[in-house]
Formats: sequence, structure tokens, C-alpha cells
Amino acid sequence: MKKTPFVTKQQVEEIVKQFPTPFHLYDEAGIRANAQAVKDAFAWNPGFREYFAVKATPNPYLLKILKDYDMGCDCSSYTELMLAKSCGFDGEHIMFSSNDTPAEEFAYADKLGAIINLDDFTHIDFLEETIGHIPETISCRYNPGGVFTLSNGIMDNPGDSKYGMTKEQLFEAFKILKSKGAKYFGVHAFLASNTVTNEYYPQLAKELFELVVELKNETGCDIRFVNLSGGVGVAYKPDQTPNDISVIGAGVHKVYDEVLVPAGMGDVAIYTEMGRFMMAPYGCLVTKAIHEKHIYKEYIGVDACAANLMRPAIYGSYHHITVLGKEDAPCDHTYDVVGSLCENCDKFAIDRQLPKIDMGDYLVIHDTGAHGFSMGYNYNGRLRSAEILLESNGEAKLIRRAETPADYFATFDCFDDIKITE
Repeated sequence: MKKTPFVTKQQVEEIVKQFPTPFHLYDEAGIRANAQAVKDAFAWNPGFREYFAVKATPNPYLLKILKDYDMGCDCSSYTELMLAKSCGFDGEHIMFSSNDTPAEEFAYADKLGAIINLDDFTHIDFLEETIGHIPETISCRYNPGGVFTLSNGIMDNPGDSKYGMTKEQLFEAFKILKSKGAKYFGVHAFLASNTVTNEYYPQLAKELFELVVELKNETGCDIRFVNLSGGVGVAYKPDQTPNDISVIGAGVHKVYDEVLVPAGMGDVAIYTEMGRFMMAPYGCLVTKAIHEKHIYKEYIGVDACAANLMRPAIYGSYHHITVLGKEDAPCDHTYDVVGSLCENCDKFAIDRQLPKIDMGDYLVIHDTGAHGFSMGYNYNGRLRSAEILLESNGEAKLIRRAETPADYFATFDCFDDIKITE
């Protein structure tokens, strides 16, 4: 089976005249269509808002596209908060969900008026000591412990997760926060990662809706939103059926009407913090075959490496590969597709059936629009690649230049005795 890239060989051949490979390429038309689909899927909930997980793809040009759809930013660090502010997001459109949080980050989030989502019970006192008060609107992160299992067998293990509070801590936290002046409350939870099923959000929502009904009854707190966080995945493999956000939204609507409406909580807003679902399918890593090696296996060396996309190296993650111009050729060759790092895990594919690859062929590595560029690093002195937006009109726009050696050595500029030149 195969995936169809959103870019053609002819388009790539034009792009590389300006911007050499490797580069991450993003599909503006796809991002916009998906953003509208998410809004439509939850339009039944007047307060709905998607807070895009900035960590997935921290690029201001892409954030501003989502801003056109009244989406917000889910931030987890000082610099992500800075990025959101620079793109014009106000506090109402910024959710600050972090863990093991330094004091200066809480202070900056409060300065921006962001909604602060507390990860731990002890953070109540820490936050109050840091900013001198408890915000009127506050959220807490819930961890039910145990194993979270869906009917289709997909599971994750919240009990081993460092995130969130126990149920007992959550209830006590709400009581304390209310006594300290908090007026409006939210609950947040993330129980499973990259689920390729339409069941995850509805099942999570049911658990959280039942929880907030109990919370309201016991604490009297005014609960304004339930944040389903992320976890809605994408079909990395071509034989997987992608999630249908309209079905997911309808499933959440059903349990909302079953649980919250009868409890007199039909005004609770639904928030999401999707990163992968919002961006992954609408980005790809474009790279060129530059070497072939014939030893105990057949290797194709490309000009990208794990510094540009580390998910396969650290997770063994599957990313589909298309050889541009050979989409219809038989996949009758078995290759390891590798990069240049001095690590044997620097492989984009292992024993992958692909068409015959010739030197100079362009390869599209699919679904890198989230947790692709953002997880890059500089091991071996490798430099991070450019990011390019394929605009809706078909034009290619540079939205982040490639790093240079000067960028790599810039943090030595505080030393007069170190001058690195070519």
C-alpha cells in the first residue's frame, strides 16, 4: 500500500532551485482544511477551542494559520509562551500546561494572563508564592492511575506517567484553590498517546465528565471547561484507517448530553490540545539520495539524518517513504534508508520495500509535520534544516531558514579567546 504525497516531483525540483534539501515542507491547504474540520466537529459546543500543542511544531507562520480559526496555543515552557505572545495570542488563547515548572515560567504565564494548568498538588503553594496570588481561572491535571484500555485493545499506562494528580489530590486541590480565591475551574487529562481510533476522546470524555460532576457536587466549584488534551493520533502506516474527527466530535457530544447536561452542566466548554492530529499529515521531510552501499544489506544514504527527524531513531517509529517520480513503480528492492550520524540507529527505514532508488532521487518522508523539526538536535555538529510552507496557491515560502555553522557556534560568542572560522 502507498501514501500520496501532497507535493510532486516537479514541485520539489522547482523548490530545490532556491532551497537545497533536506527541508521540512508543510501543506497550507491541508492545515487549513483540517483546522476547519476540527472546528466543525465540535461546533455543537459553543465554548470549544483547540489549543494547539506548540511543542509539536513551534513555527510562528503555522501558528498564525491556526489563529485564523480562533485556535489557541498549548504552551509548556517560557520560550513557547514567548512564541505565542509574539504571534498575537492573548491570555484567553494560551493554555500553560507544564510539569516540574520553574518559578519564572509560572510568573510569565501569569503576566500574559494565560490559563495555568497545575500538574501537581504541591504546585498550588509554589504558584502562590511565586506570583503572590491564585488566578481567578485555574485548571488541574488529573491522573487516574492504573491502565487505560480501549475496547480495541489500544492502551496506555497512566500509573507510570509523571503527569497529573490523583483523584484525592484533585478534589483537595479544588477545595484549597477555591478557598484561596479561584472562581473558575477546569480539569485536564492525557491518558493515551497517538491513538488511531475514534473511541479515545469519547471514552476519555465520559470519564472526565463523570469526574467533574462529582467534583462540582462535592466542592461547589464553578467548572467552566474540560480539557481533553491530545492523544488523537494519525495513520502513519498506509494500511491504517485515519481518525475521523467528525465521528470523534459526535462521540464526545453524545456522552456530553448523557452525563453533563442532566447534571445541569450543559454550559461546560470542551478544550483540546492536539498537536500530532493538527499538523503531522501536513508536513514531510524532503531529502535526496546521495549514496548507496552494498554490504550485508542494501543501504541508501540520504542528505537528511536523525538530527532532522529523530522519531525513527529513538522510538522505532514508522514513517512512510515515497520516491518521487516512482510512485507507480514496483517496490521490489529492500533497503535500509539511513543518515550520516555516527549512530547505527540513524535509520529512517529498515528492510523497507521500495522502488529502485537512483542517486539524486528525491524521497518524501511522510507525516513529519508534528514532532519532526521540533525534536531536532545538533549531534555530530549536524545543522537543523529549513522549514518551507507550500502555500495554498502552490508557491513555496521559506518560514525558517536552515541553520549555519555560525548558528552552531553562536553560544561561544561570550569567549574572546574562541574564534571558530572556516
